[in-house]
Amino acid sequence: MSGDRAASAVAGGDRSADGPRPGRGVDGDARPPRLSWVLLGVLVLAQIGYPLTGGGTRAALTVATVVLGYLLSVGHALLTRGPRTAAALVAVATGGGFAIEALGVATGFPFGSYDYSGQLGPKLAGVPLIIPLAWTWMAWPAWLAAVRLVRPGVRRVALAAVGLATWDLFLDPQMVAEGYWRWRDATPALPGLPGVPVSNYLGWLLFGVLMMTLLRPLAGASADRTGPADHPMYALYLWTYFSSVLAHAVFLGLPASALWGAAGMAVAAVPLAVTLARGHRRRPPAGTGNGSGQRRVDATA
Repeated sequence: MSGDRAASAVAGGDRSADGPRPGRGVDGDARPPRLSWVLLGVLVLAQIGYPLTGGGTRAALTVATVVLGYLLSVGHALLTRGPRTAAALVAVATGGGFAIEALGVATGFPFGSYDYSGQLGPKLAGVPLIIPLAWTWMAWPAWLAAVRLVRPGVRRVALAAVGLATWDLFLDPQMVAEGYWRWRDATPALPGLPGVPVSNYLGWLLFGVLMMTLLRPLAGASADRTGPADHPMYALYLWTYFSSVLAHAVFLGLPASALWGAAGMAVAAVPLAVTLARGHRRRPPAGTGNGSGQRRVDATA
């Protein structure tokens, strides 16, 4: 093993010979796909516009934001890790998300009994088609955040599942307040969050564990490593966290969900922010080495 390959093995922990070919985003010298940054910028602008609109315009903006997020995450998986990883993400998160939603609407398991309004576009089996896209949008950055923070195994799956499911502490109260879906029996509920039963959050945590457990073996070894090209996904996860706290607390009149969501997503978001900040401080200036003539690469923890 020589040169950059040796450095990658040390910094990345589990970089193997069957890893991604040069140019893929988990190589040490790879840059984030420009398209990912562009889509992230457009998504941020759309989300900034959300509290400034209302009615049908807000619903249309919600749909547009979900589609942008879906293209961002699936596109990033494709550009940085190839068709196998992107297909696995779509199969597990989009296909699985639709299946569990259809089951929930039909039977009330595992979330509780609920119905969608007609404001979020076309439905299939009672489920708006954008709903599984939303879970795909956040599943990929939640997974990569967990890969960046902990070693492979049960802890990584658990952190990824919690990182995804706790997003719903923001999402469900916001969407229920807008009338996009309604629970037939919203008890028991978390303090300050009427209208959403605790069973909903537990159901998404259960499905999150299943989703993340399946994603790694289906996506391949490259999904178990991170690199500089994953920075747009870290930015997406942290933007979702901090902007949601601000929006719920200040603009949407949902202070309780701001507190619950801030506490829940902090399990993954705060360590991720700290880890990235420390890595940035340790990074040598552009054009310099790390003392041994080798490039520095992001560690996967």
